[in-house]
Amino acid sequence: MNTKTLVSLAILVGMGAVLHAIIPAFFLGMKPDMMLTMMFLGILLFSNAKNVLLIGLATGVISGLTTAFPGGFLPNLIDKPVTAFIFYGLLALTAKYSKNTLGAAILTAVGTIVSGTVFLTSAFLIVGLPGPFTALFGTVVLPAMALNAVAMFIIYPIAQSIMKRSNVGHQA
Repeated sequence: MNTKTLVSLAILVGMGAVLHAIIPAFFLGMKPDMMLTMMFLGILLFSNAKNVLLIGLATGVISGLTTAFPGGFLPNLIDKPVTAFIFYGLLALTAKYSKNTLGAAILTAVGTIVSGTVFLTSAFLIVGLPGPFTALFGTVVLPAMALNAVAMFIIYPIAQSIMKRSNVGHQA
């Protein structure tokens, strides 16, 4: 594993942690997970299984430590690696389409839905939910999907440009 890649992934995780920590919980202890955007960006830019595992575990631990959801550590620890590998699989299946900005944004929207579903399901099974699944999904996951997709639409071309100029890693 390349040191430049590790540093780049760490920077993305750090940026995601800041975003995750500053966004307030707004419905029954849940908040949109902007850390997903950084995790997905890391997978798009550095797509191999080792990097996916690393960024999935790192974002899971940090999301778990900064969550406002009651008992949310374990659901985050399950959600992020599972979502990372599903996203990686979807990226491999749609590689021809997901290399552009719109494709990355759509893939991010789908990944956010997957993440929300995995998180809420695991939280339901482990600690219970503070409200109905559909209410939490509709008021937190769907807005997060839109927010993450828009953020990826803005950030992805900038990150691609930086990657090309800095010669760090490889493009997916």
